[in-house]
Amino acid sequence: MCNLPQARTENPEPVNPLKESNMKLKKEYLILTAIMVALILYLVLHRSNRTHYTLPEISSIPGKQISKIAFEKADGTVVLNKKDNTWYIGPKAYPADSDKVQDILNVIENLKVTALVSESKNYVRYDLNPDKKIHVKAWQGETLIIEFDIGKAAATFQHTFVKLAENPNVYHARGDFRQKFDPAVEDLRDKTVLSFVQKDLREINIIGDKKTLALHLKQGVEADGEKKDAAAKSGKSSEPQTSWIDAKGKKVDAVKVGRLLGFLNRLECEAYLDDSKKDGFKDPVYVVTLKGAKDYTLSIFAPKNKDEKAYPAVSSENDYPFLLSDTQIDSLKSHIAEIKTAPDAAPVK
Repeated sequence: MCNLPQARTENPEPVNPLKESNMKLKKEYLILTAIMVALILYLVLHRSNRTHYTLPEISSIPGKQISKIAFEKADGTVVLNKKDNTWYIGPKAYPADSDKVQDILNVIENLKVTALVSESKNYVRYDLNPDKKIHVKAWQGETLIIEFDIGKAAATFQHTFVKLAENPNVYHARGDFRQKFDPAVEDLRDKTVLSFVQKDLREINIIGDKKTLALHLKQGVEADGEKKDAAAKSGKSSEPQTSWIDAKGKKVDAVKVGRLLGFLNRLECEAYLDDSKKDGFKDPVYVVTLKGAKDYTLSIFAPKNKDEKAYPAVSSENDYPFLLSDTQIDSLKSHIAEIKTAPDAAPVK
């Protein structure tokens, strides 16, 4: 038998560890690069989707230019009109509270949207649906200059949801201001029923509880002893003083008179009696008369029923009858008693 030659076996090429390591590193770099590119693209596209919108700009409207405001709600419409720089409410032209109207004007003047909240037209969740929204319009003369809807306050109470006219989107507006546009007519009315310039008064007369308090301002009353002594020591002559004098010619404590006048000045009522007329009230239980450059009167009447705590009243400074609380009447009685029970002073010469 012939022997076949054995197959020649060649040794395999040795593996280069360094080369293999470099290839693995290249693959890892490629993978990391791909991940980073994908992450950057995600962040860029995600941010773009969130902020790619333009907020509408609202032209600033000076409050002084506004002559009429209306806020329409599901239960009715309130209209404010300005005449001779005074604001009046509705067709009956009740004088409006100037501070509350100014709050409304400030909101309109400074209205700015700060963020887009929703484009879904789902208004119920923001109280911008017809049953809940407050539709606001303001005019300059006969020209409608702004129109928008007010919803509820945001959860932080630092913004209010609004919808602008001809714009279906919901936005954040800075501030919590819905309540300023949501008062009843009675709450918007000016409750001041008596107001005067205190330094102009010269006489005070109050009749009530079968008693009379009569005071008048006397010019040229000499200074008291302490003031005379101080003036003598300083070498200066004491100047004539102005003092309140009672019916007996005795000087009354000016501080106590000041407290009485401070209570009466800028007196506010609890509510108005729109169904009554001023001349329909008779036999007042208190009559306050103040005289000076102008005369002022306040007449207070007994409640119709013993269980009622509010007192009907009329004032020369208001066209409508109104109610004063029993607390206010108690305060008036207290101020009068404080003056009448003061220790007798020597008659003023």
